[in-house]
Amino acid sequence: MRTKACLAITLIMAALLGWQHLHGGVPAHHLLADPSLPALSNWWGLLTLPLLAWFLLGRIERRRAARPHAAHGDFAAFTGAVVFGAVLSLLFTAGQNGALDTLVQALALLALFYPIHRAACVLGFVIGMTWTFGAVLPMMAAAVFAAAGAAIYYGVRFIYARAMMQRR
Repeated sequence: MRTKACLAITLIMAALLGWQHLHGGVPAHHLLADPSLPALSNWWGLLTLPLLAWFLLGRIERRRAARPHAAHGDFAAFTGAVVFGAVLSLLFTAGQNGALDTLVQALALLALFYPIHRAACVLGFVIGMTWTFGAVLPMMAAAVFAAAGAAIYYGVRFIYARAMMQRR
């Protein structure tokens, strides 16, 4: 499954880059949207996105093998993350910064209840944002969001468990 999915992602990325090349050129995006910072070309996505997919799909496969009953929600998590990333991209493109900020902050609330740091969520988020930002910037954002999400998800549970132990 992993090889076919990575091949499909590579072909889709190549088609996207081909389309961009034929319609005005392959864009580059500045870090933090600041022209004084380096720009990253979307061409990097042809290398980075298949590698990310290979790595994350491997993690998903190992999780499914270790806990088959717990892995049934991977497709839903992936789909939800694709939609979330695409909505963020659309809001950015439309200049709706207020709504964009609200959705990004909502990730912290979501992370209280759902493990947004899991591989299916990270991969879906990156793929959902790739059309607008290329693959590299969404990968950086996903790393930050996943780290913060894991800290929130496990941190709150740790603090709660400690508080319950103190009550006894």
